[in-house]
Amino acid sequence: MTIRIGNAPCSWGIEFASGPGYPTWQEVLRQCAAAGYTGIELGPVGFMPEDPAVLAEALAGHDLSLIGGVVFRPFHDPTAWDDVMDGALRTCRALVAHGAQHLVLIDSISPRRAPTAGRATEAEQMDKAEWAAFRDRIATVARIGAEEFGLTVGIHAHAAGFLDFEPELERLLEEVDESLLKICFDTGHHSYAGFDPVAFMARHIGRISYMHFKDIDPKVKANAVANRTDFYTACGDGIFCNLGKGDVDFRSVRRILLEAGFEGWCTVEQDCDPTRDNDSLGDARANREYLQSIGF
Repeated sequence: MTIRIGNAPCSWGIEFASGPGYPTWQEVLRQCAAAGYTGIELGPVGFMPEDPAVLAEALAGHDLSLIGGVVFRPFHDPTAWDDVMDGALRTCRALVAHGAQHLVLIDSISPRRAPTAGRATEAEQMDKAEWAAFRDRIATVARIGAEEFGLTVGIHAHAAGFLDFEPELERLLEEVDESLLKICFDTGHHSYAGFDPVAFMARHIGRISYMHFKDIDPKVKANAVANRTDFYTACGDGIFCNLGKGDVDFRSVRRILLEAGFEGWCTVEQDCDPTRDNDSLGDARANREYLQSIGF
């Protein structure tokens, strides 16, 4: 069994193609390699160069593989379909150009769901027709990624979107064929939502194609839920702490992966606010050292 450990631009605060306080893409690559990782995600399309020759040279210069990319767009909004498709097609092309495997689909934050992140019993639900259209948009992009580009497509639950809580994720998995859509499982977002990531993994490990490793500070989470703190403020407050310092049981995560013979990438993500005083390189090193200490 071979598990490889990567990191992602969100660990440097990169959530969009550009933003205040962002380091350059070159610096993100340099620090990722310096922290001991051998792979990195694309990040939001447009952050790294879309010219394959330019990015390929930079990746090779740091001995980094491109792991995959995320389409973090409003699948919940039918009026934003052009934006969703733009992000999906550009990401697919970039991944194929660099031999990356994983296309990750995330429904981005909705104002309708932001106040109830972490509050499953209070969250607004889509009606039957709205859900069907939402599901079909996800399935359409999954089909394009899998059949037209040959990628492994994974759905990723995310705080404050319409795929936040475990029942919603499991409903989608029942309604979209496994040949098209697998799971990019994020340990931290599952905990943020108020569910047990280890128990979910035990039930669904056969469909998990890719892992995102996040940990959650339980005190910050409790305050964020109680105060209805928005997602990006919670990131700045440190809800995603260093691995091994929060409430995710990574030794059990490792055990489940080992028992299942999981092979491939597990990517560290420690979302932060780039406008605050972060030590992203130090955190990336600490996270790599922690994973090594438990056998990754």
